[in-house]
Amino acid sequence: MTSMVIDALLALAVLACWLGAAGFARLNSPLDRLHCVTFVNAAAGVAILIAAFVADGASARALKILVLNAAALASGAALSHATGRALLLRQRER
Repeated sequence: MTSMVIDALLALAVLACWLGAAGFARLNSPLDRLHCVTFVNAAAGVAILIAAFVADGASARALKILVLNAAALASGAALSHATGRALLLRQRER
């Protein structure tokens, strides 16, 4: 039963990546594309994190994934903000 849950969570992470890639290819403006990158970072990371905790419980590996996911979300938020601001400043200069 747990292997089915883990498989479903990992499939959800892959689906989130494909959805983000399709949105990135489909959307026109760079600011809209930035949302796709942030979505993949958050959705796939959380699905993988939950899959690790279902597989191992509160093991060292699952806690490492938790720390990596938190770092990726924090740095991704800061990077998305800086990139969005740079894009807005560049659009204002035109």
